[in-house]
Amino acid sequence: MVEKREKRRNWKRAPAVLVMLAASAALLTPAGPAGAIQEPAQRKARNTVAAARPFGNAKQGAAAEVKRTQRETSAAEEPFGPVPESEAVEDTYFEDAVFLGDSRTEGFHLYSGLKAGTCLYGVGATVESVFTKKAWPAGEREGVPLLDALAEIECGKVYLMLGINELGWSKKETFYDQYAKVVDRVQQDHPDAQVVLQTIPPVSAEQDAKGSYVNNERIGVYNGVIRALAEEKECALVDVAEALTGEDGCLPRDLTFEGIHLNTAGCRVWLEYLRTHGVEQ
Repeated sequence: MVEKREKRRNWKRAPAVLVMLAASAALLTPAGPAGAIQEPAQRKARNTVAAARPFGNAKQGAAAEVKRTQRETSAAEEPFGPVPESEAVEDTYFEDAVFLGDSRTEGFHLYSGLKAGTCLYGVGATVESVFTKKAWPAGEREGVPLLDALAEIECGKVYLMLGINELGWSKKETFYDQYAKVVDRVQQDHPDAQVVLQTIPPVSAEQDAKGSYVNNERIGVYNGVIRALAEEKECALVDVAEALTGEDGCLPRDLTFEGIHLNTAGCRVWLEYLRTHGVEQ
């Protein structure tokens, strides 16, 4: 584990030439809105449109080349980006995995079709309440809080899906600090396991339009927190939101029951993404 973390830290020593390229690209590229967070699927949608119109004028072509260089340089400098796509694993890969989370993890347990691994969840669970909220399904762990139940299970991978119930919290820093405590506890209880942080899937356009705190702009902010936390704690980051985001930046209507929770089709998309984004041991 120490050797793995040392290798990851070495990635941070990027060659000076990459830094110069990033600086040049930043000077040549128009600045976006301050603090704007762009979801992966939205970037993918724009790239698809650009690919369909390859014959722009010279100015457009030069701008596209600058942006391409900027993306490549950023990727080279960011060793803690999302786990890349790879060949799909068999479901036996998840036999040593524990999925811990809130009602969305409950849906994953009920509808994804995955029979391997263990699911621990609590409806309404947050990064604060997992220390005290009782696990379900409980079985022999009746009355045991989620993190205590997790501590009793031998596992090689722990997938965390939390954040949707915390969107109403007044400060994102509170979410960061409390989630950090969760990761610390899991790493302490399972020092040889791979802790995997999953990004929060969006909500539907209908839910987003309601004007409540459960909206996609807020989810984007929290996903930024999760990405930063994955880097600080040297966890794997699996960008589940990428697979569940439509071209409009929202959760497609056919993947959800009521705009927030995933139905059978949505949970199967989630599982397929995990299969094709395996984390290193």
